[in-house]
Amino acid sequence: MTSAKPYDLVIRGGRVVLPDATMQIDIGVRDGVIAALEPDLPEGKNEVAAEGRLVLPGGVDSHCHMDQQPWEGKATADDFNTGTLSAMCGGTTTVVPFAMQMRGQSLRDIVEDYHERARPKARIDYGFHLIVGDPSAEVLRNEIPQLIAEGCTSIKIYLTYDGLKLDDYEVLNVLDLARAQGAMVMVHAENDACIRWLTEKFIAARKTELRYHEKAHSAIGDREATFRAISLSELIETPILVSHVAAGGAVEEIRRAKARGLPIYAETCPQYLFLSAEDIDTHDLSGSKCVCTPPPRDKSNQPAIWAGILDGTLEVFSSDHSPWHYADKIAGGPGTPFHRIPNGIPGIETRLALLFSAGVNGGLISLQKFADLTAGAPARLFGLHLRKGRIALGADADIAIWDPDRSVTITNSLLHHATDYTPYEGQVVKGWPIMTISRGDIVWDDGKIMAEPGRGQFIARQRPFPPQQGLSKVLAS
Repeated sequence: MTSAKPYDLVIRGGRVVLPDATMQIDIGVRDGVIAALEPDLPEGKNEVAAEGRLVLPGGVDSHCHMDQQPWEGKATADDFNTGTLSAMCGGTTTVVPFAMQMRGQSLRDIVEDYHERARPKARIDYGFHLIVGDPSAEVLRNEIPQLIAEGCTSIKIYLTYDGLKLDDYEVLNVLDLARAQGAMVMVHAENDACIRWLTEKFIAARKTELRYHEKAHSAIGDREATFRAISLSELIETPILVSHVAAGGAVEEIRRAKARGLPIYAETCPQYLFLSAEDIDTHDLSGSKCVCTPPPRDKSNQPAIWAGILDGTLEVFSSDHSPWHYADKIAGGPGTPFHRIPNGIPGIETRLALLFSAGVNGGLISLQKFADLTAGAPARLFGLHLRKGRIALGADADIAIWDPDRSVTITNSLLHHATDYTPYEGQVVKGWPIMTISRGDIVWDDGKIMAEPGRGQFIARQRPFPPQQGLSKVLAS
């Protein structure tokens, strides 16, 4: 029965995408939470007419970088103001960027700094992943357990990058701690030795053009590092998520692990479906706009990524938004060698529309699959599922209203990030989010920005897995 107390907001007449069905019903919102899912709700204090529209859960982008500390003297273009603005204008209502610790730094100090950066600027809700680049005894014994207890319940580790990469022994220590704490570990799975060796060989041979970026970051190295991460996870008996899967060989390793019943999860990103190595291989340096790691592979690799999405091997679709100004990309001048191009591309605002256009309107995936890839699965895997990622009674009213038939040509002038380009310039998509609602507040209304900096809240996330205090089978044998 409907309460006599009026709803703060009623979204009326749309096709609502629920986890297991799509229904034409109304949504009643009270105190920022979904309070009713019924047809013909009474009038609310505020009304949104959604007839002819799709009503989807607001996106959860669980892999994005904003206001990140300087990397090799340069900082990402987006802070929490412009980063969350761009996210909400693209239909995303929750972001989980990274608090990045490098060698010699206190992880606790880094997280406190990120709170100070985010609190006055974020327009939508957010959490933090913990990048562990220095798993010292103090960090493992005290800092990480305390930060997990405070709601930072995921850890990212790197198998490459100077200042961040961990050796296998350090990885095992982090995985062991995550097992005991019930935290998710994300792995950047590239083979560092392969990258360094190939880069040195190419530079020595004066092969410095952009196309050698993809060759130096060999897909073979992706496959090996993915297999190694899975093996270490299996030894410790704790789940991992392989980040930004780019290569078909890595998809195969993850698929085999899942077939053996291992708790291995994986994400991919738009650049591996909608960009390719050919976009990097340009005569000038414009291809640097598509340089990221792992890099986009040959177009012949894209069907393997789609296959991974379709069969559930890749269950999360994130942006890996890591924006640089083009001038920073080519700061070394017209002869900048490939290994001096900063890695990372923008994509937080275009993530959902690209997948919706090709996936849903392209007839490849259902609306439920789209919603789960972009909201439901990341919410579950990163401890947000009680509040975020689905349209359900008691969940936060985080909602995106879509015009499924709107045709949009992506241009940088259309977008709201702070960088000066998009790698998807000129691509045409069908389907576009026209309104974004965060905890019952309309924050984006088809061209009107309705949320001020500082409106977003830090979300203390649940532990995604039960802590395991007993010994693994290997240690118990």
